[in-house]
Order: sequence, then C-alpha cells, then structure tokens
Amino acid sequence: MTSADLVRPGTLTDPCGERGPLHPPGSGLDVFLTGQVFMDMIFTGLPGLPPPGTEIMTDGLGSAPGGVANIAIAMSRLGLQVGLAAAVGDDLFGHYLWRTLSEQEGVNLHWSKQISGWPTPVTVSLAYDADRSMVTYAPPPPQGTTCDLTRQPPTARTCFADLGTPIDDWALDLRRAGAKLFADVGWDHTLTWSSAVLDRLADVDVFTPNAVEAMAYTGTGSPEQALEALAERCPLVVVKCGAEGSMALDAGTGERAIAPALPVRALDPTGAGDVFAAGFVFGTLAEWPLEERLRFANLCAGLSVRHYSGSLGAPCWGEIATFGESTEVPQEVLADYAFLIPYIPEAEAAYGPESVMRAQPTLRGL
Repeated sequence: MTSADLVRPGTLTDPCGERGPLHPPGSGLDVFLTGQVFMDMIFTGLPGLPPPGTEIMTDGLGSAPGGVANIAIAMSRLGLQVGLAAAVGDDLFGHYLWRTLSEQEGVNLHWSKQISGWPTPVTVSLAYDADRSMVTYAPPPPQGTTCDLTRQPPTARTCFADLGTPIDDWALDLRRAGAKLFADVGWDHTLTWSSAVLDRLADVDVFTPNAVEAMAYTGTGSPEQALEALAERCPLVVVKCGAEGSMALDAGTGERAIAPALPVRALDPTGAGDVFAAGFVFGTLAEWPLEERLRFANLCAGLSVRHYSGSLGAPCWGEIATFGESTEVPQEVLADYAFLIPYIPEAEAAYGPESVMRAQPTLRGL
C-alpha cells in the first residue's frame, strides 16, 4: 500500500469541513466533556530555558486554545460531534477562544459561558529539544460556575473525567445512562500519588494515563507492570509510552495490544496525549480491534507533534489521508493502516495537510 491508496478523489475542498462517516450531523453528541480552557502561547525554537537574570530570543510564537480544548478540537477534527461545557473570560483571549472553538473547529458550546470580569487563564509553553516547560496563570472562575454549566448535560455516547478530583455527578449519570466514561489524570505536583485516584477507577470504563503517571500511581517499575495493576481496577486500560508507542489491556475480554509510535521528528509535544485520546475514542466508537485503536491513536498523536501549535496541531482526515507522502515515514509502515481506507472522507486529490488551520503567531483577526 502506498500513500496514494489513502487518498480518494471527490468534491470537497476543506478536509475539516467533512464531519466524517462515523456519526452524521444531527444525530446527537458523540462526546461531552467539561474542564478549563486556556489561552496557550507557545514559544518555539528555543535552545533551552533562560537562566535566571537572562533573556533569550526565539524564532517562533504560536497561539492556540489549550487545556480541555486540546481534546475537544482533536475529536471534532476527526468528525466526532463534541459538546463542551467550559468557562472563558470576556476579554481578548476569551473572545479568541470562543470564536476558534465554535466557528473554526465546530465544537458545540451550548453548555459553555463567557464570564464578565473574569480573566481567561493563560499558559505559556516553552518548546525545546522535543520537550516543553510551562508557566500558567489560572484564576479560579466564580464559585458555582462549573456546576451551573453541567446542570443539564446532554445525551452522549462518551464522556470524559479527570481523576485528579472526584468524578462529577453529571459524568456518573451519563455513564449510568449508557455512555462510556473515559478518564485520564494529570501530573501530581505534590508527588503524593494519592490512592484515591485509583479508587475512582471503579466508576471508569477506559483509563488512559501516560507511563510515568501509571507507574507512579501503582508503585510499579515498568509500564507493563503498571498496565497489569491498573487492569485489576478498570475494564480497559491504555498506557501511553511516548516515542515507545502505547499498550492496552481489556480486562473483560483478555485482549492485549501493543503498537509502535509513528516514526516522525517531534517538534512540539504540546497536547499530544489529548490527540492520542481523541483517536482512541474514535476507534472505540468505530468498534475497531484494540490494536487498530492504538495504531490510530499513535498516528494522530504522531501527526500532531510535527507542528508547533498544541491543539491546532491535531490532524484532520485530509492530513491523515496524505501522511504517507512524508519522507519521515517508511512506505512499509503504511500497510499497518489499511484499515483506515473506508474512513477517509472523499476529498479533492489536490488537498493537503496545510489546508487545516494551525496556530497563528499573533491574535490578528479579532
């Protein structure tokens, strides 16, 4: 199979305008989630972090929605119908985030709100040596705001929770109504790795930690051992291992899978874990075998890190269709992705990955 096999001629000119074959528009939400949206400012091309009392110059600056917007955008670009409950300020950054999410990326913000007088949270990401460091300003929203946004959640096929805090009642209600509850967990800045996080897995269907988090919470010495330990608490566990790929274990069926990462040169890993999760959700809703879900998630994450942009580095189907043209990816790798051919929306043979919006160096156009 060659890259040409993944491209089929048609009439569309915008690959992000195609909502995909998995769930047609008007048929309800595929995913509902809530969380904090950040304004991400991403400095690129850095030789390293500036030492105290010094200044360094860089050659790139991108702006993009961050926080929960990373996964919302990544899922919407795959054609999933996404509903988001989030608070943003009514300042310059808040208007940019609202317009980008709703108008450009097609995320349904019916359950979201712009709050007067509250400054939008901002994260500055310093990308260097295929890694990143971050500085965040996140004033808490007015008390009760989040509860108000999720008071009447919609029907959805899947929903998301962050296990760093107790799972919200709305997510548990959606799960009881039949939605699959996906969960992840962020870095524990206290380094206590509380056992309460693992206790919450009793209410989760799919858990997707990275390898460092998985080993820390389980007290194990390898991703494989962590996977086994977590599978005793959750029906389906996926451990993300970065450049080493990913692995998963379905405790219910006993199915196991390992998939390698896409062999690409990583420029910016910002949001890659969220893009991985979006791909895995799509594969789960498509009812693919476990290995194919991992391969697709790895593919989406691998395509995203080739761009400096965080959430706006997430691929659309146009980029997925043409990724094999990259000299970074050996042609023999494409044979592992033949299962994607029926899911490639018909599109102009001439379209390319750069037809998707990427992070912009300024906030122009507001």
